Amino acid sequence: MKSWVSMKGEGKMVFKSKLKWVGLVGLVLSAFSLCTHFLLARYTDDEGISQYQSAITIFSWRPMFENADLSSLKPLYRRLWGPVRRLESLHPHANPRGNYAVPVSQTNGYIFVRIRGEFHEIRNSISDVVVISRLLNATLVIPEIQSATSSKGISSQFKSFAYLYNEDQFMAALAKDVNIVKTLPKNLKGARRKKEIPTFNVPHSASPYFYLHHVLPVLNRHSVVELVVSEGGCLQAVLPPHLEDYQRLRCRVAFHALRFRQEVQELATKILSRLRATRRPFIAYDLGITRDVLAYYGCAELFQDVHTELIQHRRAWMLKRGIVKGNLTVNSEDQRHNGSCPLMPEEVGILLRAYGYSWDTVIYVSAREVFGGQKKLIPLHAMFENVVDRTSLTSAWELNKIYGHEPNLVDKYPRPPPSAKEEIKFEAWKTSGPRPRPLPPPPARPKSYNIEGWWGWVAESDNEPETTVMELRTNAHKLLWEAIDYTICVEADVFIPGFDRDGKGHPNFASLVMGHRLYQSAASKTFRLDRKKVVEHMEEIRDHLYEANHTWITSVRRHLRKSIIDGLAEESTKSKSLSFLSFPIPECSCLRPENETLNYSSSPSNPSQFPAGLGVMHPCPSWMNNTISLPNDKETDEDLDDDVTTSQLLFRSSSENHEGDGEEINTKEDTQMEDQEELEGGES
Repeated sequence: MKSWVSMKGEGKMVFKSKLKWVGLVGLVLSAFSLCTHFLLARYTDDEGISQYQSAITIFSWRPMFENADLSSLKPLYRRLWGPVRRLESLHPHANPRGNYAVPVSQTNGYIFVRIRGEFHEIRNSISDVVVISRLLNATLVIPEIQSATSSKGISSQFKSFAYLYNEDQFMAALAKDVNIVKTLPKNLKGARRKKEIPTFNVPHSASPYFYLHHVLPVLNRHSVVELVVSEGGCLQAVLPPHLEDYQRLRCRVAFHALRFRQEVQELATKILSRLRATRRPFIAYDLGITRDVLAYYGCAELFQDVHTELIQHRRAWMLKRGIVKGNLTVNSEDQRHNGSCPLMPEEVGILLRAYGYSWDTVIYVSAREVFGGQKKLIPLHAMFENVVDRTSLTSAWELNKIYGHEPNLVDKYPRPPPSAKEEIKFEAWKTSGPRPRPLPPPPARPKSYNIEGWWGWVAESDNEPETTVMELRTNAHKLLWEAIDYTICVEADVFIPGFDRDGKGHPNFASLVMGHRLYQSAASKTFRLDRKKVVEHMEEIRDHLYEANHTWITSVRRHLRKSIIDGLAEESTKSKSLSFLSFPIPECSCLRPENETLNYSSSPSNPSQFPAGLGVMHPCPSWMNNTISLPNDKETDEDLDDDVTTSQLLFRSSSENHEGDGEEINTKEDTQMEDQEELEGGES
């Protein structure tokens, strides 16, 4: 019995010793693993880390498709995604066409420019200052983008312009147009620091006369002037006919010289390749719903609760400064019916479903700001399964990488100093009667306000809180976000804007995208919606928003098809007078000569007559004709799907496993009727 007990005790001792050895070996292996990871992190180059990071990245988007393959040969594909035949003869051509001299080394002086504003305003302003430098025979200093300076809390490795754009590419592309330098000479730098340089606060859309008769004499006297551009666009959009080559210079600046910084361009290309990896075309949709826009056009009542109050507060601020005229209170429903308010994502989703885009269509959402929060996108997500944006197609690590090494802001939310009233209370507590006394009130917690979060200050003050450094940094980040969105929207198969004006009544981000697409690939499908007509259509089915009859769907399709062509005429009169880059034709386009191999006899009118109607008469040079690929089929732009099946139930819930679209209209008689109605709509 004793021997058995002793053996049992020895067994326990051996078991414990084995556990110790196992634990020791585990610790050694853990230490070795940590050392290995530290060494890899210390000595591995950036490329290796990038490849490793991309290999382990897990994205939030998991695409879902009903059909694995979407054939581009089907008539339905051509109707939804195919090129606009009537615009296929338009091609980009921004080269000088007259006697265009190379800039001389001896200029009249230097032009230093400070640019304020948002992404689209910056892009317009840079194009304008290059033209102004050419007009005044001046040397342009690389413009300073005010929202991307080091004082805004961004990385010190970038210097203003270089935070967003590629400086070397900008200078090289314009070497035959303007003399450009990166900085002022040392003597002029000192004069600028002492504020001895003459400065002009340039008005919006100033005429060439202003620069030739007001700025040029000062430039000749002082050899340098500083221009402050605040509202985007410091030169009038439409120039006299003898300055037409200056318009083409604008195109060369905006569409060729302004390339984004390498890191930003690479990330945009990576996102685009991830969208293309699905082997499906995609729609880019720009929301255009910002607080400034809603305040400027009086659309406050389209929102609820604190958001309405925020919009009204902003409108009051605009009225004080003369940015907007009128009353503080505006009937938002009247504004909406006039087409003066942005389309809501739900309305855009219904339009796309009515046109024939299926629930598994890939939609890329572009937005600098989603006023009202992500809840505004819930209906769109319900109608389309594959709604994505830059955050769902990238990892947080990839987005942070484009910001560079930013300084750590220790005092993220600085505590305001105590008020005089609080100090008096505290002093009274210290000198009040004998103890015991009640404890003093605890200090108030510092309030933190997020520019896109809950606006707590509305209930406490009539004044907005001062902008913090973190908010300034976020505004600089938004420039990079918009650069990514801009690249995706320009390259998208289809583009649809929710609104085309900014918070000052000028053409916005979406207008620049449409102008770039018109220049680069005019035949790409771009919807230029008549919002007034869209609201009328929505009012017709207000009581049964997600169920529509055949007549309504046909009417909506007719309007969308007309907007592709008729919207161009509207843009040429409304947008071009405010921003040349929003409609850069006919100055920056050429017309491909007629080709006998193309047969348009089935079309009611020759497609090449339409670009001529827009003023495009200049034929493309012969070297360009050799590089233009001609379409293989003879379908016209008005051809429709012969096998269209239109659903009366537009909304399809993902919880129902996407089964059943309601009653389908698939009889031969109905299909022919629908084709005829759309043909008439496309030609009216």
